[in-house]
Amino acid sequence: MSHDLFEAARDAMAFAHAPYSKFPVGAAIRAEDGKVYTGANIENISYPQGWCAEPTAISAMIMGGAKRIVEIAVIAEKLPLCPPCGGCRQKIAEFASPATRIYLCDEAGVKTTMTIDELLPHGFKTDVLG
Repeated sequence: MSHDLFEAARDAMAFAHAPYSKFPVGAAIRAEDGKVYTGANIENISYPQGWCAEPTAISAMIMGGAKRIVEIAVIAEKLPLCPPCGGCRQKIAEFASPATRIYLCDEAGVKTTMTIDELLPHGFKTDVLG
């Protein structure tokens, strides 16, 4: 992983709106087009019905014209590691290959690397994207 993906996730975390959980989270995706797309968690008063950082980044990727996640970095303030929640794991899997790398980061950098298949071994499988 390039250090730029970690930095992009960390920078995205600054845009989080997390008044309820108090845990800002940032995510950065490198898509098949080589571009980096970012997102942050955005909570609302009907917590937990906000947006996690990962689907916010996926939305930016889709709106940017890309369709496939090559790798993704996730970081959370005040937490040693922040693996994607179950719903986010499934969302990532929808746009990833089984070998897509997930980087779990802390303030210093990448601490753990997993594939989406390791993180979600029995997720729903689709061939929507071919």
